[in-house]
Amino acid sequence: MTQGFMPSSPGIGPGSQPEEAVLDYLPMPSGMSTFQPSFPEVEDPERIRPALDALSALADRAAQWTPEGGNLVVELPSLDAENRKALADALGEGEVAIKVGGKDAVEIQESVFAGLWRVTSRDVDHASGSVREHIEIGVVPLAVGQCRQQRIFCPPEAGQGVVNGPFIVSELIERCEERAPGGDPYAINLSLLPHTPEDLAYLDEALGQGEVTILSRGYGNCRIDSTALDHVWRVRYFNSQDSLILDVIEVSDVPEVACAAAEDIADSVIRLKQVVEAMA
Repeated sequence: MTQGFMPSSPGIGPGSQPEEAVLDYLPMPSGMSTFQPSFPEVEDPERIRPALDALSALADRAAQWTPEGGNLVVELPSLDAENRKALADALGEGEVAIKVGGKDAVEIQESVFAGLWRVTSRDVDHASGSVREHIEIGVVPLAVGQCRQQRIFCPPEAGQGVVNGPFIVSELIERCEERAPGGDPYAINLSLLPHTPEDLAYLDEALGQGEVTILSRGYGNCRIDSTALDHVWRVRYFNSQDSLILDVIEVSDVPEVACAAAEDIADSVIRLKQVVEAMA
């Protein structure tokens, strides 16, 4: 990744970062995820014909997706318990899980077919707590890119021991102002920069916490958090013991590690059709 900031004065070098707090917001994934198609055992395919039809229609719809056309939304039909299970078993759980907070909480789970996302939202305005679910086809779900911060960004005053934090924040603000929509990402690798523990605390306070949390196991264990500054993300990689091994601040629409590639979606169409044929 590109090193975005060269501090003028050194801080404390390797080993300066405090131990990472235990994560209590969505469990961290473990291990590398690879495509593992699920072929549910079906005694009588006719009993799950509605699920098979829904999966086949989903594959046909995904085949129509193009990067230029944007995301496609597929509403799920009303299914009985057996057919819902067959559909869920076929889709499985992929590498990426996303939670978007705010007025309407949205939980998103990528299926084993990259670029096919199960999106669940809860209507918090009604006592019934009704749940809506649909499938979204695209590089990243719309709810992630549409989540914007409402508060005015105002960095705090630098206290004692803060060396490079304010300079990093200033650079991030400048990059955000210069960045065009859809522009190339820009990254500051904190793991390679000299900094003090006070710098890290300052950055945490200055950037704040946004409403999007993304967990990915596509490139090891990775947690991505939006911040209070639009288009600025905190990207952290952990080893198998959940120890922080890479800490990056990225300016982008959505970090690439959380996104499906266009060619992956095309491949997902083929694989989904194969699963439907095996179940029929």
